[in-house]
Amino acid sequence: MSNPHHLLLDAYVMVSDKYGRQLRDLRISVTDRCNFRCRYCMPREKFGSDHAFMPKRAFLSFDEIEKVVKSCKELGLQKVRITGGEPLLRPNLPDLVKKLSKLDLDIALTTNASLLRKYAKELSEAGLNRVTVSLDALDQDIHSKMTDSNTSVDTILDGINAAIEFGLTPVKVNCVVQKGVNESEVKKLVDHFRNTEVIVRFIEYMDVGRTNGWMLGQVIPSFDIINYLQKYFDLNPLNSESSSDVAKRWAHSDGSGEIGVISSVSSPFCGDCVRARLSANGYLHTCLFASGGHDLRAIIHNSEDIQTLTEAIRAIWTRRDDRYSELRSSDNSALPRIEMSYIGG
Repeated sequence: MSNPHHLLLDAYVMVSDKYGRQLRDLRISVTDRCNFRCRYCMPREKFGSDHAFMPKRAFLSFDEIEKVVKSCKELGLQKVRITGGEPLLRPNLPDLVKKLSKLDLDIALTTNASLLRKYAKELSEAGLNRVTVSLDALDQDIHSKMTDSNTSVDTILDGINAAIEFGLTPVKVNCVVQKGVNESEVKKLVDHFRNTEVIVRFIEYMDVGRTNGWMLGQVIPSFDIINYLQKYFDLNPLNSESSSDVAKRWAHSDGSGEIGVISSVSSPFCGDCVRARLSANGYLHTCLFASGGHDLRAIIHNSEDIQTLTEAIRAIWTRRDDRYSELRSSDNSALPRIEMSYIGG
């Protein structure tokens, strides 16, 4: 079946960057706060009680976020993903979903699911299509160590069940795999989510930001994960649904579900990247590994129509030439980078 959003593209003037990549996907951070302190994202020694978060008055309003999305839709946008920090910490988030759901776009949310049971019904009724949940371990001790939080795994699993209950499916569960930390959880996660409406995806540990102490030796390549899982499951590769999909998909031969792997270190996919990221305070970032962003705040706040904003975003995107993961080296790894909690995953 064809994607209904593709039928709408002729109405807009598609924009391409220097490598011919179109703007299809916008990730919107609604807050830089999080109630977890995951070691690979917001280590507590760097994001403790004395950390200077953005003043909440600096956050874009929901009307302003809607304006940015409308501007990007004029350029061919198809998908929006709401991120953080932890986006469910932003008050009245279903109100934003309701605004965006009227724009005929695919609307998704990435969350740690600690608050998902509380909000799943309201988010579904507001028009949210899907959720992606970060869950790196089923073992409580490993989960507590990785998230540096007191939230139980049972709370996360209940949030996932709530998402299924209210039709936010298929739920995707993202697990960041770190050598020596949680590789023992890989098979457990596949076992747990077989025969459910959940797709587990294993993500190579990435050098996002400058605070997580990333080392290449902690990365377990995706092909090693697949080779390991093939010892226990009969997995067959699936075709990608789109050339811009970041995950390589594998299906259980008995029809009990699928898994995915995301190989941003061992097999970068910069060449097909169609994502932009909007920070909570109005900066547009054209790469997850960006050193900085483009300040759109004045245009967002002051322009009465969206055309000025659309043209500003068009100009930014047409100059885009980001290929960090394909060019990863000791030279560019030393450059400053925006933290993942600031612009989402």
